[in-house]
Amino acid sequence: MARIVAGVGCSHVPAIGAAIDLGKTGDPYWQPLFKGFEFSRQWIAAERPDVVILVYNDHASAFSLELIPTFAIGCAAQFQPADEGWGPRPVPVVEGHPGLAWHIAQSTILDEFDMTIVNKMDVDHGLTVPLSLMFGQPAAWPCKVIPLAVNVVQYPPPTGNRCYQLGHAIRKAVASFDRDLKVMIFGTGGMSHQLQGPRAGLINSEFDRRFLDQLSADPDGLARIQHIEYVREAGSEGIELVMWLIMRGALEEQVRELYRFYHVPASNTAVGHIILENPR
Repeated sequence: MARIVAGVGCSHVPAIGAAIDLGKTGDPYWQPLFKGFEFSRQWIAAERPDVVILVYNDHASAFSLELIPTFAIGCAAQFQPADEGWGPRPVPVVEGHPGLAWHIAQSTILDEFDMTIVNKMDVDHGLTVPLSLMFGQPAAWPCKVIPLAVNVVQYPPPTGNRCYQLGHAIRKAVASFDRDLKVMIFGTGGMSHQLQGPRAGLINSEFDRRFLDQLSADPDGLARIQHIEYVREAGSEGIELVMWLIMRGALEEQVRELYRFYHVPASNTAVGHIILENPR
């Protein structure tokens, strides 16, 4: 059967993608950030997952205010990099895994999650930047990718608890898939940042580090954090962290924290990264 072996938490700052695409990863400003992912690239190259379920939020590339699904799973065979206003990123086309994606859709919907099935959508930096950080700049992504888009842009977003419970449902779905697949799940976005208003540029390292601590040791506690606390402590865009709870919920209750990295700033945000492994 399929099995989830690990989860990855990772920020998806668009400026990181631009730094990669423009060859600036060795610049003094960017070099410390990319050095923090060297271990992760070596680790995932050695682990060689068959499929990555990548939880992210769309930034008005595939969806607009005309259509806002709370949870949307990409079931297509391919997903093109999105044009976010300056042309698509020069990255490989994302190859999906329709069989597992449809199975997850069926299983989670029958578990009473209202999952939107998407058979065509372009994927933006929310999905491609984490792939670039973890896999570098290959001619083709080395595994299949299932996009799972979450609305954290238009109020009301799902609660952290709802995301955590969806992770549990994804764990159940993957375990019941009748093919031998090595699966990883990425939770992306965050950490603390705010892009507008009087608090633009807010970074709360204390909150971020506490979130990383609890992600390993007390995810149930994290699932109880309310929307207003994310806004107050982590900024208006800090709500993206609920997507990390989908990743955590898809793992076993007891996990091994393999690696952690935290860097401030990248553009105007805090960058967080963590690798959690299921018991072997």
